[in-house]
Amino acid sequence: MTEYKSGSNLEKVLKAGHFAFTGECGPPKGANVDHLTLKFGYLKGKVDAVNITDNQTAVVRMSSLAASHIMIHEGLEPNFQMVCRDRNRLALTSDILGAYALGIRNILCLSGDHQTFGNHPQAKNVHDIDSMQLIRLVTKMRDEGKFMNDKEEAIDGPPKMFVGAACNPFADPFEYRVYRLANKIAAGADFIQTQCIFNMDKFRQFMKMAVDMGLHEKCYILA
Repeated sequence: MTEYKSGSNLEKVLKAGHFAFTGECGPPKGANVDHLTLKFGYLKGKVDAVNITDNQTAVVRMSSLAASHIMIHEGLEPNFQMVCRDRNRLALTSDILGAYALGIRNILCLSGDHQTFGNHPQAKNVHDIDSMQLIRLVTKMRDEGKFMNDKEEAIDGPPKMFVGAACNPFADPFEYRVYRLANKIAAGADFIQTQCIFNMDKFRQFMKMAVDMGLHEKCYILA
């Protein structure tokens, strides 16, 4: 029997060696979910999982946790995005436990766009931990059954999540990007999703560097 870390559909597709195809869906700027479920309908049966964004571009929207839960009931698998901008480690940890209890099995760990880009530029960011520390937090909870502080007794029902991270192969300094990717994989990321690719030559150059470092053998990389 194949052993899975989470048993999510995305994990099974990737572990089987298939090409995984994901979609993305931003929650509404309100509590009306009619438009959200309409968008789910376009994605159903066409993708292996759907990214549910977490206040993307620092614009207030329905929580990614709630939208992910709604998605499950609509017959799709969410890739639950979580940013460090808006929560400290207490809130991050409790939301991860809640997400798992609600049936969410994929999580994408992100830093989050700076709040000055959004519709509440006066908001105070949190960034208690960064995305790499968030990756370690989730994998520690999953694999060791322990919280970040290492002082509590074992978690009663550790969240068995398939842990992802993002990578921008095109940001400057370009030569540093592959090392940042390596650090996220070392932190415990099971899969990586890159930003949209419009420059194939540069992406090939980036992937050659990643392959030369053996990173493609340590983690699933979704372009």
